[in-house]
Amino acid sequence: MRSPRSPRETRSPGLEPLAVLPVFVTLTGRRAVLAGANGGAAWKVKLLAAAGAHVDVYAPEPTEEMRAAPGEAVAGRVVLHERDWNPADLEGVAFAIAAHEDEAACAAFVAAARAAGAIVNAVDRPHLCDVSFGAIVNRSPLVVGISTEGAAPVFGQTVRARIEAMLPAGFRAWVAAARDWRAEVGARYHAFAERRAFWERFADRAFAEPERAPGRADLDALMAESEAGPRGGAVTLVGAGPGDAELLTLKALRALRGADVILYDDLVAPEILDYARREARTMLVGKTGHGPSCRQDDINALMVSLAKSGKRVVRLKSGDPLVFGRAGEEIDACRAAGIPVTVVPGVTAAQGAAAALGLSLTHRDAARRLQYVTGHDRRGALPDDLNWAALADPTVTTVVYMPKRTLRALLARAVEQGLPPGTPALVVFNATRADQAVIRGSARDLADRVEAAGGEGPAIVMVGDALGRDAQGAAASGRQAAASGAH
Repeated sequence: MRSPRSPRETRSPGLEPLAVLPVFVTLTGRRAVLAGANGGAAWKVKLLAAAGAHVDVYAPEPTEEMRAAPGEAVAGRVVLHERDWNPADLEGVAFAIAAHEDEAACAAFVAAARAAGAIVNAVDRPHLCDVSFGAIVNRSPLVVGISTEGAAPVFGQTVRARIEAMLPAGFRAWVAAARDWRAEVGARYHAFAERRAFWERFADRAFAEPERAPGRADLDALMAESEAGPRGGAVTLVGAGPGDAELLTLKALRALRGADVILYDDLVAPEILDYARREARTMLVGKTGHGPSCRQDDINALMVSLAKSGKRVVRLKSGDPLVFGRAGEEIDACRAAGIPVTVVPGVTAAQGAAAALGLSLTHRDAARRLQYVTGHDRRGALPDDLNWAALADPTVTTVVYMPKRTLRALLARAVEQGLPPGTPALVVFNATRADQAVIRGSARDLADRVEAAGGEGPAIVMVGDALGRDAQGAAASGRQAAASGAH
């Protein structure tokens, strides 16, 4: 008999310590000063001007690159003064950069600039800086800044290149459109949830057609979609997959990012919750095999109550919610209460485990059917109504969910009913996760091997002749690797 427990709210661990605070400074029309002309100075001047600043450069001996900077400003302006700075030059300055070769000269400028109320940077002298420059991905008005706090600048540049490749140049037009439409959208949708739903649809359209500049027709269509969509609370049952967060579907990600409340099971990998909105509430409503578990009626009541209060609820389940996930009861509860309910399927534990092993569950030379069965009934015992004739067929690949307590009895009964004792069988613990473990054997000895190994975590069992193909492939791979290592 499992001990009852109540749904409880959980909180993410929050922010990890930050080496630096990432902030974005508006400099349009404001005054900036750079003093000196060392190696990185000209690029800093161009950055300030690109942000719309009016930049005065004080350099008695400017480099050729610095001389060219006023003519290369893409925004703002740059004025070059071929002399040393003086305190009067810092009046009204918002941002100041020291670019002297001499440490003492840098320190003197930094002190004067801070006294004038400026934000200060010193080229190649982090100990004198209020702020530092990182790598930039520019899709203005979308700007991404990357910092390694000077620890690994080349790595930062590599990250920047990866992000550049992920963000199409056409996003400039979409973000500009968002800026232009924001006031109209805000005037039309007074509720925060309605505005968020609009901008979620906007983001989906931008990612679907990133290189097309949006127009008025897009705004009208997005507003029509928003007003045609369901109002108030709703429930979405979402499959989280077997553990690897990268196996989440795009639709699952959208549901997580749009949820007000997430009700999740014990078996959901913690990193999957990182994809939720930071403002979303998360509540653990899990069941553990033969351990403390929330009652299904309590989960149903909580889910319906939250949706009736206007919340968008995600019921997050390990694997696929429609495969031994009691989704039917939750769907029925929502429908009985008049709550809109949808289902987002997920990668099943069986699919994830098979993929991780490189195993075909339906190899045409070994398996003519695939069947999923549960390893226990409501009481936690071996179910009385299993089709033993089907389980005894070695040409069927059988996947047993929740098998830990009944594995020995299940395999013994299948052998009694005609399953050849030598039929290949295996158990996969923590499928697709970093701590995945596999125990291989046969219908005759798998239970003994599992007990001896003492595996922990969620497990599934697979039985059938197709698994012999997996063992042959693993052995061949091992022989190939050994041969390669001998050369």
